[in-house]
Amino acid sequence: MAVLRMDGVVTFSHIGPDGRARMVDVGDKDVSVRVAVAEGAVRASSAFLDAVEADSVAKGNVLETARLAGIQAAKRTHELIPLAHPLSIDHIDIEAFVDRPLIKIRATVRAKARTGVEMEALTAVTVAALTVYDMGKAIDKAMLIEGVRLVSKTGGKSDDYSAE
Repeated sequence: MAVLRMDGVVTFSHIGPDGRARMVDVGDKDVSVRVAVAEGAVRASSAFLDAVEADSVAKGNVLETARLAGIQAAKRTHELIPLAHPLSIDHIDIEAFVDRPLIKIRATVRAKARTGVEMEALTAVTVAALTVYDMGKAIDKAMLIEGVRLVSKTGGKSDDYSAE
């Protein structure tokens, strides 16, 4: 994040004085309840969506596997995103459902922490979408992952955010 100081100098929270990337020190921030919601979708063929709805995909139940993958991904975000903090997550909810021509995915992540859970929610949605693709690529290699975005976030010192 860029910050304009009173003296007119722009600083970046993830870049140290030596120009190297760094993890932001959140040690002095207050713990608060942080909630983030993210969404995305996989655009797929009717043949694949028919198989998902019939639970006849060879690799198994696509929607349930995607949900589990999203939960696991949220918990491991700090292992994937170099400057993300490891967090003790209190709750993760992943919804995955067919809404033709899409499989829609929505993740809600909540934690009592010193930093937000936006990256955890976005990672959950992205990995859930990749799981859908992996499970269905034998039927539809042309699937498209789209619309991954932060829908809302609450908690912390900065203002709440809502895209809707």
